[in-house]
Amino acid sequence: MKILTGNDLKSGAVTWWTGVDWSLHVEEAVDVGDQAGSIAAREESARRVNAPYAIDAERDERGVRPAHIKDRIRALGPTVRPDLTLKPADPKAGSWVI
Repeated sequence: MKILTGNDLKSGAVTWWTGVDWSLHVEEAVDVGDQAGSIAAREESARRVNAPYAIDAERDERGVRPAHIKDRIRALGPTVRPDLTLKPADPKAGSWVI
């Protein structure tokens, strides 16, 4: 499974491609398969996301999870303070955005 990630242009927040738009929640990411390059190019040229790229991911009982630890930290936040991590579908996520 391949998913697309990048950063929001306004806030710098990590975002995930949902098949329609970008989300702050990795569990909303969809498998882009071999379309990653074309989707990334289209979205970056439309200035909806900065530096998008595809990563390996897997689906388990918790939903979509990046396969590599670096991307899991990008998706879920700090590893030393679980209370600071982005909670799934957190309605307050992004409320800090300027």
